[in-house]
Amino acid sequence: MRTVMTRLAVCATFAAAFGALSTPAAAQVGSAGQLELGGYGLLTRYHGTTPGLAQEFGAGGRVAFFFTNTFSLEASGDHTKTEQDLTGSRIMVTRLAGTLFASKRVVGSVALYMGAGYERVFYRAADAFDDNGVHVTLGNRLPLGGRAVLRIEGRGTYFPSSPRQATGDRTFNLSASAGLSIYSFGGAPRDQDRDGVKDGSDQCADTPLGATVDQQGCPSDEDTDGVFTGLDSCPDTPSGAHVDPVGCPSDEDHDDVFDGLDVCPGTPAGAMVGADGCPLDADGDEVWDGLDQCPDTPAGATVDHLGCPSDEDGDGVWNGVDQCPNTPVNTAVDDKGCPSDADGDGVANDRDLCPNSPAGSEVDQYGCPPQRDSDNDGVYDSRDRCPNTAPGQQVDAVGCPILFRVEESTGEVQPLILRGVNFETGKSTLTTASYGILDEVASSLVVHEDVRIEIAGHTDATGPMALNLRLSRARAEAVRAYLAQKGVAVDRMVAQGYGPDEPLATNSTADGRALNRRVELRLLEGSTTR
Repeated sequence: MRTVMTRLAVCATFAAAFGALSTPAAAQVGSAGQLELGGYGLLTRYHGTTPGLAQEFGAGGRVAFFFTNTFSLEASGDHTKTEQDLTGSRIMVTRLAGTLFASKRVVGSVALYMGAGYERVFYRAADAFDDNGVHVTLGNRLPLGGRAVLRIEGRGTYFPSSPRQATGDRTFNLSASAGLSIYSFGGAPRDQDRDGVKDGSDQCADTPLGATVDQQGCPSDEDTDGVFTGLDSCPDTPSGAHVDPVGCPSDEDHDDVFDGLDVCPGTPAGAMVGADGCPLDADGDEVWDGLDQCPDTPAGATVDHLGCPSDEDGDGVWNGVDQCPNTPVNTAVDDKGCPSDADGDGVANDRDLCPNSPAGSEVDQYGCPPQRDSDNDGVYDSRDRCPNTAPGQQVDAVGCPILFRVEESTGEVQPLILRGVNFETGKSTLTTASYGILDEVASSLVVHEDVRIEIAGHTDATGPMALNLRLSRARAEAVRAYLAQKGVAVDRMVAQGYGPDEPLATNSTADGRALNRRVELRLLEGSTTR
C-alpha cells in the first residue's frame, strides 16, 4: 500500500508541474459568480473502524459556487469499493460533504486553497452503518488553459463518535485526490490575443503579442513601414524605406540613403550622393564626386578614371577643350589650344574671318582678301563678318547666317536645330566636324550683340533619366563654351539640358533616336530675330 501511495504522489507532482508550465495568462481560476464543475479520483486511508478497512481508490464529483475570487462553497460526493482487512468482506463507502473554501493566488492563475466543512459517510454491504464528521482540506489549483484546472488536494476527516470504533470513540480518515474542474458562467472576460482588450470589445482579435493597440484592440503602425508599433525596433523609419522583420531600414550601398528611398541603389562605395541617393558630379566630367581626384576640371575636358584631365600636346589646354589637339611643341596658342594666327596673315584668330588665307596673300582687317566674296553669299569679304557661310545659306547685311525664322502664321520664333553638331558617343566632347557649323553661329552672334540665346541639349530615351539629363546639360555647356571661345559673351548664352523630355520623333527606331539627339538654339525674350 505504501507503494500505491508513492505512485499517486509522483503522478500528482508531475501533473502539477505540467499544469504550471502550460498555464496561459488568460486562464481563469475561480472568479466571483462562477460555478466549478469537476470530477476527481481519490485514495482513502480508514482509521479506527472495526474491523479495519483496506486503502482503495475511488471516484467522485463536485460542484462549487464562488461568492468572490477568494471564497467558495462546495458540495462533493464520492464512492469507494474496499474490503475488511481480516475477513475480506466487500464494503461500499459513500461520502457526501459540504465545504467552505478560501483561495489565494500565488503565481499568475495558480491558487492554493484551504477549507473546512461537514461530512457524512455511509458504509454498506458486509457491514452497514453511518458516520458524521468534520473535515479540513488543503489543495492547489493548477490552470490548464481557458477555464480548465487540475486540482490536487488532501483531506482529513474527524469522526467524534463512530458506531464502529475499534478503540475509544474517535475515528480519523485521510484521503488524497486529483481531478479536473471546469469553470462556467461569470469570471473575467477573455483576452485570447493578450493585448489588454477583452475579446468582446476587440475588433482585431489576432493581434501579435507585444504590439501596441488602441481601445478597439487594433495595432498601430506610426511610421507606416508594415511593422506594428511595439514590435518595431526602429519606430521612426522614413515613409517608403524598406525595412527588415523588426522594422529597421536597410542601406545596401551604404550611401546613407535608405533602400526604397534610394533612386540609385547601386552607388559605388565612396561616391558622394544627393538626397535621392544618386551620385553627384559637380564638374560634369562623369567621375562621381568623392571618387574624383580632380573635382574642378573645366567643362568639356577629357579626364581619366580618376577624373583628372590630360594635355597630350603639352600646350596648356586640356584635351576635350583643346580645339587643336595636335599643336606642335612650343607653339603659342590661344585659350582654345589653337595657334594665335593659324594662317599667318597678321590677323588674330579671334578676328580672322578668313582663317585659311594662303600664306603671303593680301588680306583686309578681317583677314580676308579685299572686295572678294569668298563664300558667294552676296556680301563682299571686306564687310562679310561670316565669310565661310555654307552655300545657299541666307545671310543678313554683314554676311552672317540668319539664325532664327519667324513663323508667318503664328509670329512665333522657331528654334534653330544645329544639324551636323555632334559629340563623341556617350560624352559631351564635340567632334571636329562640328566646328565649322558652330563657327558660323558664333560669327553671327558676335556681330549681332543684341541677340541672347538658350542652348538646349536633347538626348534620346536610351539609358537612365538622370544620366541623360546630365549628358544633355553637359553637351549644351560644351557648345556654350565653344561659342564663348569664338567671342560670344558668356552672359548672352544660357545652357540647359532637357534629356529625352522633348523628342522630335519616336525613340523606337534608330532614325528617330538620331533626330532626338540634338542641340537647339532658342531666342530669349528681349532679343531681336536674326
